[in-house]
Formats: sequence, C-alpha cells, structure tokens
Amino acid sequence: MRAALAEAEAGMRGGRGGPFGCVIVRRGEIIARGSNRVTSTNDPTAHAEVTAIREACAKLKTFQLDDCELYTSCEPCPMCLAAIYWARIPRVFYGNTRADAAAIGFDDDFIYQQIPLPPEHRTIAMRPLLRDEAQGAFREWVAKTDKVRY
Repeated sequence: MRAALAEAEAGMRGGRGGPFGCVIVRRGEIIARGSNRVTSTNDPTAHAEVTAIREACAKLKTFQLDDCELYTSCEPCPMCLAAIYWARIPRVFYGNTRADAAAIGFDDDFIYQQIPLPPEHRTIAMRPLLRDEAQGAFREWVAKTDKVRY
C-alpha cells in the first residue's frame, strides 16, 4: 500500500494528474505501477488503476489478472472498479474512500449514485437507438466458433 501511496504523491507532484496511485502485486512482487495521468495525457480514462492494469496485462501478456492483488490509494471509482472486475483481480486494498475523494472535489461518489438509476433518470441523457440493427453483431458473436471468451 505504501508503494501505491508513493505513486499517488509522485504523480501529483510531477504534474501528471490527480492524487491517485496504484500497484499490482503478483506472488508478493510489484509487477505494475500506475498514477493518475488524466490531465497530462488528456485521457479521462487514465486513472491510476487503469494505467496499472494496462501495464500488468501487457507485461504478463494476458487480459486476466486472477492471480494478482491491487493496492490503490483511494477506493476505486466506478470505471476503475469495472476494470478490476473485467481483469478478474480477486483482491483490492484501498486507502482513501470515495467520500474522501468527493470531499476534495472528485466525482467518484456522484457517479456511484448515478449508476443504479434507470437510464432515463441519469444526469447524462441516454436513449436507446437502432437496437434491432445492433443485435446483428451479438447474434454473430453467439454463433462464432473461434471466439476468445473474457
């Protein structure tokens, strides 16, 4: 966890982004590090957890990190939590809470509140469109015999 906290401080002090850091550990060894890089890369998805997951997956040449642990300086935002689930990381340790992040001006808690709302009640306008046409790719996926499941 101290390595994740150090990543947060180094990234913030280095002007790379907000005060968030992350490390991914496999078999007791840090295999990937990440700090928030949103403002320095103009990439709103460049959160510490996402950058660490990308690095770990590239290093291990896999999209599943089911034998790893993730240490992060703050409770993951909804996007990062989803990435953690997609990567199949079974254990997460965090320092600050999403309420702590909200207290210093970050939207984590607000987004958590938006997720359970029906799409038509969210702050972002969401409307279904061309569902019948969109189903074509899904039907093709179901029939695809050489797909890689994830």
